[in-house]
Amino acid sequence: MTEKDTGTENIIIDEMTNPSLSKSGGDPGITPLSPSHIQQGDTDQVESGMSFVVVVAIDFGTTSSGYAYAFTKEPECIHTMRRWEGGDPGVSNQKTPTTILLTPDRKFHSFGYAARDFYHDLDPSESKHWLYLEKFKMKLHTTANLSTDTEIHAANGKRVKALDIFAYALAFFKEQALKELSDQTGSEFDNSNVRWVITVPAIWKMPAKQFMREAAYKSALVSRENPEQLIIALEPEAASIYCRKLRLHQMVDLGTQTTQNGFSPNDNVGSGMTQVSPGDRYVVMDCGGGTVDLTVHQIRLPEGHLKELYKASGGPYGSIGVDYEFEKLLCKIFGQDFIDQFKIKRPAAWVDLMIAFESRKRAAAPERTNPLNINLPFSFIDYYKKYRGHSVDHALRKSNVDFVKWSSQGMLRMNPDAMNTLFKPTIDHIIQHLTELFEKPEVSDIKFLFLVGGFAESTLLQQAVQNMLQGRCRIIIPHDVGLTILKGAVLFGLDPSVIKVRRSPLTYGVGVLNRFVDSKHPPEKLLIKDGTRWCTDVFDTFIAADQSVALGEMVKRSYTPAKPSQQIIVIHIYCSEKESVGFISEPGVRKCGTLRLDVSGTESSAPRREIQTLMQFGDTEIRAMAIDVSTGRTVKASVDFLSH
Repeated sequence: MTEKDTGTENIIIDEMTNPSLSKSGGDPGITPLSPSHIQQGDTDQVESGMSFVVVVAIDFGTTSSGYAYAFTKEPECIHTMRRWEGGDPGVSNQKTPTTILLTPDRKFHSFGYAARDFYHDLDPSESKHWLYLEKFKMKLHTTANLSTDTEIHAANGKRVKALDIFAYALAFFKEQALKELSDQTGSEFDNSNVRWVITVPAIWKMPAKQFMREAAYKSALVSRENPEQLIIALEPEAASIYCRKLRLHQMVDLGTQTTQNGFSPNDNVGSGMTQVSPGDRYVVMDCGGGTVDLTVHQIRLPEGHLKELYKASGGPYGSIGVDYEFEKLLCKIFGQDFIDQFKIKRPAAWVDLMIAFESRKRAAAPERTNPLNINLPFSFIDYYKKYRGHSVDHALRKSNVDFVKWSSQGMLRMNPDAMNTLFKPTIDHIIQHLTELFEKPEVSDIKFLFLVGGFAESTLLQQAVQNMLQGRCRIIIPHDVGLTILKGAVLFGLDPSVIKVRRSPLTYGVGVLNRFVDSKHPPEKLLIKDGTRWCTDVFDTFIAADQSVALGEMVKRSYTPAKPSQQIIVIHIYCSEKESVGFISEPGVRKCGTLRLDVSGTESSAPRREIQTLMQFGDTEIRAMAIDVSTGRTVKASVDFLSH
């Protein structure tokens, strides 16, 4: 146990005890007994010692989802899920759409193509009572105060609890995967033999990751008693694990040949070896439906482990941005009021229209010259005439949109430039982000850029990335680009310690009271209590943004309860995007979570009880554990990032 720093005495601000002390401070509830220091923990703690027969990864995407698995005895053999029923023209259906249908009394009905087809076949008078949800994953990224009560809207405008929807989806995948495993092994497969992996975007904040875990508990995928049965994997990290093992015939090098829709006519990349070697630095750009996520990795000897060189970055620049642009175009032609009404009154027809758009969206290409036709559902044409009193054709002539014409077969005819314009805002965002990333000093000497995720198949996006990079590094697209994350997530589940060093996306810390020093502290932070002068609101940093943190590395603090009778210690955790923070009251610092120490039942005769807290930041989730030093007993510690 290291001695306390001489002269600086930190006291934790515990807001639960006496909020009147200062605007964000409270009673000096618990005193850290040891200085801020990071101890290198044993990386073996990461591995849970539980033995699993199979790893099943669920790629829960914004637009499409799926699962893959591998038996631990045959880790090289990754099985992707069986082909799904249904499917769309021009869309490969190894994954299924992330769509969910609930009955009018809010019971789970179906998922994926089955949900979409059933909803489509309902009579409009019936369908408006059913709850159909799609593209709902983005709600976790965009909601500021995410809680277990956060709601999302179904197509008919009704609200449902997001946690229920996510739990229904996970329960569906659990059932499908266990059924397939039972068929494979010839007997009922027990869920306790499965290690589950769920993928999330790397740019998601802690509340969204915790929300996914809560949904997994609710769906009975895993139980709270066995949290280590579920691993949260970061999408671009999973892709990176897969990409570093790629062989020549499994990818396309954009620089050396023309590609059709991301797939090459011949299998061989010709120009030398494209294998990633030890020491190589590379970027993985995961372009999905909702987000674009970038990670920068380096392969380290001797075992080929991965080290993150720059914190994960990206934003909500996924392919659904193109859908929103199409919707804006429809509003411009037919009026926002009509589109809003149509979505509520004819929700199934609106879904049909967006499916029709999706397949044409995939046909967009830089050198395309012939127009793209989008089928308008009959009910759209019919409802528009009732609503406005004139025809769709009239609306198009009247609008100032000259690149969309009406064809007598009941289609919107878009010239290729018009389609490319719909892509432009989303692609511009991605390119701007990529440009800024490549200007960072940590992101130098990059050898490869791996383009993965469903949106990576877009030749418009591929061309924009090529133009921006100007040959600075090789651009590689894996053949099964939409399944890269899924396969990588299985590999991650088989060996979670493969990524040895990560970068913290944010600065985390707690508010403490320090002894007031006139030359150092601002006078407005002075607090006098029992004759002692304290400085309030001091930010005690656990870990700084973009700081390297090794797997299993621990941040260690010791606290003592304010009163011997105290049963629960609640410590507020603050975070900021800035690397150095002085006070919790600074702009950009927000309360993001709580650390709860349950010290009941650990009473001891020691005059000052010392609770030693260890926090782990090197994993995909932040974990805490605590020990009562005098008794050596484990104290129940939990970190909570959801709003209540």
